[in-house]
This record gives sequence, C-alpha cells and structure tokens, in this order.
Amino acid sequence: MKIESAVFETSAGVSGQLIASTLPEIAFSGRSNVGKSSLINKLLNRKSLARTSATPGKTATINFYKLDTMRLVDLPGYGYAKLSNAEKQRFSQTIEHYFDDDRDLRLVLQLIDMRHPPTANDFQMLEYLVECEIPFVIVLTKSDKLNKTEREKRMEALREELSDFDGVQYVPFSAVNGEGVETLRAILDEVASEP
Repeated sequence: MKIESAVFETSAGVSGQLIASTLPEIAFSGRSNVGKSSLINKLLNRKSLARTSATPGKTATINFYKLDTMRLVDLPGYGYAKLSNAEKQRFSQTIEHYFDDDRDLRLVLQLIDMRHPPTANDFQMLEYLVECEIPFVIVLTKSDKLNKTEREKRMEALREELSDFDGVQYVPFSAVNGEGVETLRAILDEVASEP
C-alpha cells in the first residue's frame, strides 16, 4: 500500500449513498471514541485525513478512503448513549446494509479500548462478524495509557474476556507512539493482495 496515495473519497449517511466496491476493503469498527479515525490517520501517516473529535458519536457516516491497492472504510462508532433512537436506527441500518452488500470486504479491524473490558456492544459486533464469517483482527487501542504492569493484567483479563473468540489475532495500538502500526500495515497489505 502506498500510503501517500490515500485520499478521502466520500461519506455515506444512508445506504443509498454507498459507493460501488471496486477495490479490496478493510473496515474499521468500534464503539464511539475508541480511536478509529486516529488509527486511520496513523496508518496513513497523516494528521487529519480522517477527522478526529473528542466528542463521541462524531463520525455519523461511513467514510471511504481510497488507496492504490485498497479502500479503508471508517464505520460510525456504536454505543453512544446521547444519540436519538432514530439516529441509532439509521446508523444500524446503514452499517448492516454495508455488511450485507456484495462487497470485496477482506477484513474488519475491530477496535477495543485496551484499558477496559469489552462492552456489550463490542461483544454483539464480534458475534455478528463470527456469524457472518467476516475475518477480523482485534486492535487494542490506547495501549500507551497503561504502564507495563497494568498492561500485562489487562492482556490477561482480555484473553479471559474474549475467550469465546479463540484464535483471533490481537494487535496493541497507540496513536501516540505508533505501536502496532507496522504490524497492521503488513496485515492490510497481505489481505488486500490476496486473489
């Protein structure tokens, strides 16, 4: 992947606005404010290609970023309580339509905040990915916010908390110090180059 080739392509607020799937796609999923936009910016070595915000629920659309060999798809964050039921339903329908559409979806990067146990919504999403047989990697965000001891305890706890998802790859990630970036770039290159 040539990261310098990355461009913001379009946003889809409703399912009718989804663009045609013409490249291998990697989707970014996770609760509101878990760091999806920060991860995309770090992977692409950009400061603000994907807009980040301290306000949860800010990414209200599916955002597409086109590269030479793949497309990155930033899904709206889930689990933000202050959204109206109508908004939550619209998000849900748009995301479901994205997954149900006949797309060249190669992988989902499922983001979970390393500092906390996965939420009920995280488990729901993981179960959905398993049920639909969509390959995924769990990205443990905000790894820099834990010291060595806290980190070891959380990794041990996460293995227990996520024991139903055996054999899944975990990648600790930090938007601050870049931990996990090279590993994730290699994973993306590998899945995008598969026939």
